[in-house]
Amino acid sequence: MPVIDVVQGDITSQDTDVIVTAANESLMGGGGVDGAIHRAAGPRLAEAGAAVGPCAPGDAMATPAFDLTPPVRHVIHTVGPVWEGGAYGEADVLASCYRRCLAVADALGAASIAFPAIATGVYGFPPDEAARIAVRTLRSTPTRVERIRLVAFDTQAHDLLTAALAS
Repeated sequence: MPVIDVVQGDITSQDTDVIVTAANESLMGGGGVDGAIHRAAGPRLAEAGAAVGPCAPGDAMATPAFDLTPPVRHVIHTVGPVWEGGAYGEADVLASCYRRCLAVADALGAASIAFPAIATGVYGFPPDEAARIAVRTLRSTPTRVERIRLVAFDTQAHDLLTAALAS
């Protein structure tokens, strides 16, 4: 079972083999965490995303990390659900994002991975529910990844993820 920890900070500066971006379906860059990762990785990330995309909600695809600082070798792009009130399978799609990212990380031979809070920004997923889904899914998904880092952008997300991890 992997070690899961929570940190507050910049996902682009994590010392993991892989970082996950909360992407849009085109994989060519967007706002929020996706925009920050694309800026840090450089323009080749959008080109690589365009070459492998599109990506359906709940799925995940990998590209090289380009200009991100080693040890980061890959970016895994996953598309979260747009929150529409919770009655349209949003929780299942979000859980699928985490499962698929771990499967892709396993295929890459990654020992460590950093996740943002997927779908909690412009996609509107309630952050408290998203934190519980993330932790529950990561704990229950078989993987060869040894270390999972949940990276919170702000104090509220850090506190929600820490509470979910403690329960």
